[in-house]
Amino acid sequence: MLVCQCNIITSKDVEAVVRRFLDEDAWQLIVPAKVYHELGKMGRCCACFPNVVDIIVEVTEKYHLQMGADSDRLTKVQADLERLQKRHRPLRPVGGVNERRSAGHRAA
Repeated sequence: MLVCQCNIITSKDVEAVVRRFLDEDAWQLIVPAKVYHELGKMGRCCACFPNVVDIIVEVTEKYHLQMGADSDRLTKVQADLERLQKRHRPLRPVGGVNERRSAGHRAA
């Protein structure tokens, strides 16, 4: 699946890089910028970063489960990630994406 159309990066590309990082150090912090740097790319519009983060989390969870990681520790990490996601997720108005427009904005 195409994850980043600006740089033509697929989910398999991201998964392969994340697995290489995890093989080096299983508990390191992997962020989209680190993945893009490894691929020799740069984030352009960065709209794909939330999807890349989801792939990183999914691959990391599978990796640790395959390696026989302590499920209690993994559950704690998942809870911490969910807490961080909620704290850093932008607030969305009732009607959808805000796009930085005021409530009374009209196009014409």
